[in-house]
Amino acid sequence: MQIKDWLQKNSFHYSDFQDIDYLLQLKKEQNLTISLGLPTKNVEQTLEPILFSIKNYLQEQYPFLDEIALIDARSNDRTLEIAEEQGVQVFFEDEILPEAGRQKGKGEALWKSLAALKGDIIVWIDSDIRNIDPRFVYGIVGPLLKYPKIDFVKAYYRRPIKIGDFFEETGGGRVTELTVRPIFNLFYPELACFAQPLSGEYAGRRQLLESLPFYTGYAVEAALLVEIWRRYGTDVMAQVDLEERIHENQPTLALGKMSFEILQALFELLQEDGKITLGTDINHVMKVVGCVDGQCEIETTRTEIVKRIPMKEAIKSRVKSQ
Repeated sequence: MQIKDWLQKNSFHYSDFQDIDYLLQLKKEQNLTISLGLPTKNVEQTLEPILFSIKNYLQEQYPFLDEIALIDARSNDRTLEIAEEQGVQVFFEDEILPEAGRQKGKGEALWKSLAALKGDIIVWIDSDIRNIDPRFVYGIVGPLLKYPKIDFVKAYYRRPIKIGDFFEETGGGRVTELTVRPIFNLFYPELACFAQPLSGEYAGRRQLLESLPFYTGYAVEAALLVEIWRRYGTDVMAQVDLEERIHENQPTLALGKMSFEILQALFELLQEDGKITLGTDINHVMKVVGCVDGQCEIETTRTEIVKRIPMKEAIKSRVKSQ
């Protein structure tokens, strides 16, 4: 499918799915369950309104979500206390599939959540959203309920950036614009159709998600798009406009480290696909030079991402070993 055709057929607005009664009817007819997982680590500043809003509308007013759970990386602020107050279950990522060992980062939490969450449809949203609204959930689940051929849905939105005490309407998503979008256009032009390839809000059918390898760390979003495209093409994917997402923008140095992780995964995938040939192993050590008054020092950080096997294979291995 050409990108223009895909954008017409597979791009939606959240208002297309705001009739929750209709979505509940589709859910019942298809006998589906829906789980929401939130990867968390020290998010006390934003978690309470997220849980309150989602629970109130999509569990108490409407029986839309069958499960809401945190996938927590051992938070040491009030995150766990807030979850308990809201009656939300917490899974510690280091206790899920302990035989698989422990890795760090968001991708690890998402991969392990597949072994903890029970739903036929799995929804993930970031836990630092400051303008939370139920549309962040039903908007990306709607296409999965309405269109059986769609198996994976990404959110997109405007991403304001905070400059001083004020927000500029656009300017967020710097890693997308400076790292991922250029790489996709160079080597995976079919994926240039995604407005926000790194959005942290997406949903998929369990059968699809369990068939995919997951990269750990911040590499997970971009790599998942490549892995789905490899196996199933873009026809099974869609995107939904949620209009705007506000969160705390990260400093440039942190974004550089995020890009470093993403590029490790993308270069590995490009080599696997025969699109490039690396003459050396991928380096996992990032050096950043900081200079003050003519004196410079190097900060060295080692970040090695790991490609986790598809969850269905991990579960098979677990069953055989028992």
